[in-house]
Amino acid sequence: MERSYASRSSGELATAASGSGRPVRVIPLRHPPGFGSISSSPPWWRAAVGRARSMGPLEWAEAALPCVAWMRKYRWKEDLQADLAAGITVGVMLVPQAMSYAKLAGLHPIYGLYTGFIPLFVYAIFGSSRQLAVGPVALVSLLVSNVLGGIVNSSSELYTELAILLAFMVGILECLMGLLRLGWLIRFISHSVISGFTTASAIVIGLSQIKYFLGYSVTRSSKIIPLIESIIAGADQFSWPPFVMGSAFLLILLTMKNLGKSNKRLRFLRASGPLTAVVLGTIFVKIFHPPAISVVGEIPQGLPKFSIPRGFEHVILLMPTAVLITGVAILESVGIAKALAAKNGYELDSNKELFGLGIANICGSLFSAYPATGSFSRSAVNHESGAKTGLSGIIMGIIIGGALMFMTPLFTDIPQCALAAIVISAVTGLVDYEEAIFLWGIDKKDFFLWAITFITTLVFGIEIGVLVGVGFSLAFVIHESANPHIAVLGRLPGTTVYRNTLQYPEAYTYNGIVVVRIDAPIYFANISYIKDRLREYELNLPNSNRGLDVGRVYFVILEMSPVTYIDSSAVQALKDLHQEYKARHIQIAIANPNRQVHLLLSRSGIIDLIGDGWCFVRVHDAVQVCLQHVQTSSSSALKLASQASGDSADSISTLKAEKQCLKQDGFFKNLWKAHDGNSDSGGEVQPLLRQNLV
Repeated sequence: MERSYASRSSGELATAASGSGRPVRVIPLRHPPGFGSISSSPPWWRAAVGRARSMGPLEWAEAALPCVAWMRKYRWKEDLQADLAAGITVGVMLVPQAMSYAKLAGLHPIYGLYTGFIPLFVYAIFGSSRQLAVGPVALVSLLVSNVLGGIVNSSSELYTELAILLAFMVGILECLMGLLRLGWLIRFISHSVISGFTTASAIVIGLSQIKYFLGYSVTRSSKIIPLIESIIAGADQFSWPPFVMGSAFLLILLTMKNLGKSNKRLRFLRASGPLTAVVLGTIFVKIFHPPAISVVGEIPQGLPKFSIPRGFEHVILLMPTAVLITGVAILESVGIAKALAAKNGYELDSNKELFGLGIANICGSLFSAYPATGSFSRSAVNHESGAKTGLSGIIMGIIIGGALMFMTPLFTDIPQCALAAIVISAVTGLVDYEEAIFLWGIDKKDFFLWAITFITTLVFGIEIGVLVGVGFSLAFVIHESANPHIAVLGRLPGTTVYRNTLQYPEAYTYNGIVVVRIDAPIYFANISYIKDRLREYELNLPNSNRGLDVGRVYFVILEMSPVTYIDSSAVQALKDLHQEYKARHIQIAIANPNRQVHLLLSRSGIIDLIGDGWCFVRVHDAVQVCLQHVQTSSSSALKLASQASGDSADSISTLKAEKQCLKQDGFFKNLWKAHDGNSDSGGEVQPLLRQNLV
């Protein structure tokens, strides 16, 4: 079905006075299904109930225990060997790393092994990623050390209790976010903020571990200035033996890491690097017993015992850090898990992943673990080693359990500088200066976000750095939303396609008609900006290259296909804008609104206010109809000019007759004002008409 508007040729206004004519074909804009009803879709709870009823026993089992998804499809011949190899490789890597990260957190090394034990088994059951390696990580360890160091001395028993309580709180928060499906909140944090934060944190972590290289104590802080001051102040206590040993281990670790990355045949070196450093250091200490080299000391033997976390009176103090660690878990763990899932050809639900991490932390806290999350380096090694399912995580847990039961006496003589070298080697991959260089060349705004987060994290500490980075990130989001991109459109030659005239300068635009595309939802925060821009287009006419010079805007066409949503504030503002335009004889036309927007405009009465005939499927249809009105008025004006060239008395009477015809559209009203002021001589209006028509 089409609406037909009989008119003269609607191709170009230059031919408006020609005698040829053809009908303008317009596709009618249909009302969306459910027009006039309160809702055209069932409520969310009814849809959820419907999905639940359609689920079978296996689907219910997979929803409750994600491990069922890979267990029922497990290929013993193909997958078992790969999972065993990956689990053993990462397990060997995890043992020394776990002790190193516990030292970074200010805890006894045994708590690093506890954190790499129970959470691994629990995550293998409840986690949805099949390659993510869960356990202690450097960034979370630094956060634990930073917050607990300001509450209590690290040598006290309360310090350990609060670290375990923190794991319980993080687990609760992660479970709640997973159940309430709030993982989307983290999307508001820019990648630039994350990169700047992790780069600064890596530098702080490295400086905090350098004390084991220097041989003297350094102030515990997450700010770079106190760390550097403390390092300089204790320079007179510098000891060569730990520095030489630590530097040698760091060189070995970095060399093995780079060789493992660059050569697939040597990738086992990347995983075996930490174990190599620990073994070599232990052998050296046992043989030579150097007095200047500090060692780990006695480590309890046996598996962790069940215990309820204590210290709940400090929950309020720990809550900000628990929220921050939860955010890091979402950014690091869920991001890694999604990337690995895409590489291995399966889907991953970020909310289920959060819930799995939460259960792992809650259960871990019951067995003396501090907060655990997914490790980037160990997950990468797990994937590269060929891990197929969560069984590789169970094998890692078995290796940690074996180390706890049988190998802890061997860990007594591990040099502290060897563990520090493992931490520094691990965090070198977090220093992302290449990202800063890339952002500088691509987008200065994102570079500013990176730089401000990096600097504030270094100077003012982790919490302030995160708050400032997130604050600026949200500010940019709000600014972009409140100041959306608006484009003036023109028709590409030889087509009915309308595009941004800044991008396509050759596009045709028409005098008296402005086609505007709003590239964002319209709501209370941006409607004022949109109205200001529309008024700006009215006052400062865009340069048009087709049609008669009518001197002003008579039609504003809103191309609304990018508008996904419109709220009540925007509806009221559009009504006000229509009234303003009506008073100035400007007609609004709407083109291609989506179903939801069209339904809201209809219910709010805007469609009736503007006129159903001014709503179109295509921008081209709207332009054609507007051109028809311009042509009709211009043809009448030409006739008026012809009459004005004759006898003055006859001319005046003819003008008065034609005046009523023209006034119905309000078009060329300025010409009538000129004529009314010079009614003694109809000939005086002729030059003014000719000026606007030729």
